[in-house]
Amino acid sequence: MKTSKIWANLGVEDLQRTTKFYSELGFKPNGTNTELTSFMFGEDNFIIHFFVKERFKWAVNDEVADLKQGNEIIFSLSAESVDEVHQWLLAVKNAGGRIFAEPQSFEKGYFFGFSDPDGHKFNVLYWPK
Repeated sequence: MKTSKIWANLGVEDLQRTTKFYSELGFKPNGTNTELTSFMFGEDNFIIHFFVKERFKWAVNDEVADLKQGNEIIFSLSAESVDEVHQWLLAVKNAGGRIFAEPQSFEKGYFFGFSDPDGHKFNVLYWPK
């Protein structure tokens, strides 16, 4: 078997809020309708679809994880420098994201962690070559 693409599907409470948040961070829109808003991430255009929770529950035939009680996944976004990590930090704060890990060194890299308004987690990481 061969797969040509992979993308993520996540559940959200409010499509407008999600669209506003990721638009303010500068991610490229990939379409919106009454059940989802979608964005492309990175040079390879990794797609994340953000579905209203009821539609997501239907798709997985199960309950949606309560992100206040635990974590599901953390997406890592690459940065080109320590300065860019700090630029991301300001952009995330201005867009209304929650910082769960302040900027810090990790081995030879530098990162911080944030969650979107629904609690989906990301980190922004600079890892020198």
